Amino acid sequence: MAKSVRNEVHASPEATVDPDQKYDIDNVERVLSTNEKAEHINYERIDNELAKYANAAAIEISPEENKRLKRMIDKRVLPIMVFTYFLQALDKGTMSFASIMGIRDDIPVLADNSKFAWLTTCIYIAVLIVEFPTNLAIQRLPVAKYLGFNIMAWSTVLALHAACKSFPALIAVRTLLGIFEAVCQPTFLILSSMWYKREEQAQIVTYWYMMNGMQQIVGGLLAYCFSLIKTGPLKSWQAIFMTYGIISFFWGIFVIWWLPDSPMRAKCFSEEDKKLMVERVRSNQTGLQNKKFRAYQVREALTDPQSWCYCLIAICTTLPTSGLGGFANIIIKGFDFTVLQTQLLAMVLGVVIIITLISATWLVNKTKQNLLVMAIYVIPSFIGTIVLMTVKLHNRATQVGLLISYYIVLSFWAAQTLSMSLLSRNIAGQTKKSTVVAMNFIAWCVGNAIGPQVFLTRDKPRYLIAFSTHMGCYVLLVIVIAFLRFNFMLRNRTKNKLQEQAGVANDDHLAHAFDDLTDKENPNFRYMY
Repeated sequence: MAKSVRNEVHASPEATVDPDQKYDIDNVERVLSTNEKAEHINYERIDNELAKYANAAAIEISPEENKRLKRMIDKRVLPIMVFTYFLQALDKGTMSFASIMGIRDDIPVLADNSKFAWLTTCIYIAVLIVEFPTNLAIQRLPVAKYLGFNIMAWSTVLALHAACKSFPALIAVRTLLGIFEAVCQPTFLILSSMWYKREEQAQIVTYWYMMNGMQQIVGGLLAYCFSLIKTGPLKSWQAIFMTYGIISFFWGIFVIWWLPDSPMRAKCFSEEDKKLMVERVRSNQTGLQNKKFRAYQVREALTDPQSWCYCLIAICTTLPTSGLGGFANIIIKGFDFTVLQTQLLAMVLGVVIIITLISATWLVNKTKQNLLVMAIYVIPSFIGTIVLMTVKLHNRATQVGLLISYYIVLSFWAAQTLSMSLLSRNIAGQTKKSTVVAMNFIAWCVGNAIGPQVFLTRDKPRYLIAFSTHMGCYVLLVIVIAFLRFNFMLRNRTKNKLQEQAGVANDDHLAHAFDDLTDKENPNFRYMY
């Protein structure tokens, strides 16, 4: 069917559109008139693989059929994203648990917090360097195969941690770990927008991102079990690195076998179901797959204010996150808890993170107010940080109070998760999306790299400098959220007004949803906020 429609489009002069034409919202009359004439997909812009499955215009999918398709996708794709992210978070967070399992005694230089902080910082410096090449590879290579290869690579590096006897050796393996783990979050954002509808993506992103909390729960329990190892060829911290590395390696093999690269390549589904899965995401108007690099979309990404807003949100949330995560056990132990109590209380921290993310997503689905919910969830972070900075530890009551305050500080994680779901829903055009995702995770790396560095050894155990820095991040975060909301409202209002002036109705048939148009150049695209 796609072939016959393609011939029909090419035979019609009115439907022919320059494949690299740069539409512009400032000249919306021309854009709208062009779209009105071109009643079919522009096969010069659409991905060739996608063209075989995309209908000429939107087809109606019943609610029952939509639920059936989503269940199939959930069974095949969602568990891969969730468990892979869990393993990545577990692997990356193992150093925090190892910090109180003897590694600092075996490698004495790590007793210096500034040295220990570099074991987290070097990961994000590595990610910072490889982020753009990785995102280009994700756009051009089979996604599932590329992800599986990187999982096997980082698991091998993780197992090698057990052989490290010096600080330089640890820096080397931690850097390699960052290089291979750089694929994870960008891939999941692409998979989320490839397989799921816009209204589903906030929930899907939350499902895999809340594995940061799950690793705190499971990781704390497993770390306690490993800490019971007192004899044998491996010390407890070596055993935990080896075990996680081996498990992750076999999981990488499974991912390559089980996860489809795209709906079009999913041999596990029938041809009819693959076509319907493509049609499910047509209404996103953010595209599905396109391997052609379009330079003008890079320029648009770099000049679009929303791109830089996502970057600022990433920095303002990851800078506190990385410090609080890398030093979680050290901070909690600083409240005069024993090692066992610290391990168990770190598990509670995971529960707090999961509850925070799930409740925020539920509130977004209920109110449809993504940015307002983000702002609301920053408020407890202000309160908790102020308590940590002003209340001194002097009895059991303040010990418990400081611990609770530390827990509620982490409510800002909701802003980080919801921001990523906004990016996947509000950025259209495959080259632009790849560029913005790369920008976002470069900013994410900058925040993560800086975060541990503000926890200075001379400032322990209260770390006033670190928490003051966090307060500044929360203030900037609220300002960015307010600007982004105003900006999206203004853009939608402008598009509505220009479309009314042009006297052209919306493209109800969504004929151009897969034409690799950006959110700015597509006059039918509306921002979610």
